[in-house]
Amino acid sequence: MDKIEDVTLANMIARTTELSQLVRRTPTIKLASEKLKKSLSGAELFLKLECMQHTGTFKARGAISVALQIPNDKVGYGVTAASAGNHAIAASWAAKQMSTNAKVVMASTANAYRIELAKRYGGEVILKEPGKALFDEAERLVKEEDRTFIHPFEGINTTLGASGVGLELMDDIKDLDAVVVSVGGGGLMSGVSAAVKAINPECKVYGVEPVGADSMSKSITIGEPITLGSINTIADSLSPPMALPFGFQLCKRNIDKIVLVSDDEICSGMTILMEEGKLAVEPAAGAVMAGIIFRLREELMGKKIGLVVCGSNIDAKTYNEYNKRGSKHLVNFNF
Repeated sequence: MDKIEDVTLANMIARTTELSQLVRRTPTIKLASEKLKKSLSGAELFLKLECMQHTGTFKARGAISVALQIPNDKVGYGVTAASAGNHAIAASWAAKQMSTNAKVVMASTANAYRIELAKRYGGEVILKEPGKALFDEAERLVKEEDRTFIHPFEGINTTLGASGVGLELMDDIKDLDAVVVSVGGGGLMSGVSAAVKAINPECKVYGVEPVGADSMSKSITIGEPITLGSINTIADSLSPPMALPFGFQLCKRNIDKIVLVSDDEICSGMTILMEEGKLAVEPAAGAVMAGIIFRLREELMGKKIGLVVCGSNIDAKTYNEYNKRGSKHLVNFNF
């Protein structure tokens, strides 16, 4: 059984070292924006560009971290995953690194670009209705084909894989005052927050969730992981309908505050990152900038801040639509 006590600094360093030949150590850059510097009263913003990771998102770290733990006699049976997009892509990539195969179950509503990416990495894609049907099909593949299920966000191996993002960021930029991370199921945040707090307990960790997919913040408020009745956000990478025990416990222990942002604000965050950072990112990454500008600005003025830019898997047409929406929303907001 996974224990949060095993998410130690030594174990995080060991896993990150183990993965170093398979995943990229993504760059951390200082955002050179006079506009944002003025808006945040001289704050320094450092972007951890996990959007440049293999597969286009941080998900590659967790997927390969799990895949490497598969017993040798089971590797040949392949893997499966349930995902709205990015995790299916990462699981397909991880299977390829392990010289095995992947059957990934993706939501029928998934972006066609992400479906194509999963196929490019060798994944056989099965489309199912969003929600329970995704996991039911993955469970069937585990039972009938003896595949290993790579969970999209829950479990110690996912957390240890994601912790590398935090370890690298804290190594690249010393004495950060705050780190801001978008939150979906909690896989990324569980790892990053654990790494940040293990290295510098005084560094604040802020989470950002969409208003229409706020399972983690509600779970922390209630004191136990919950499942939402419905999801409503453009940030499909941040839209698991539930928090689960392992990630929830770590997030509850290590997050200082979670803020909520609307879809319009997420689009604005994407626009700001494009205009000020020259980065074309997906909504999950735009959420981080939205959280800083629309919810955390007063708290972060003059601070040294790390932002995890978690992914960039978005097609040009959708990106242009969201960018226009973000630009329109920013017209009446002077940041």
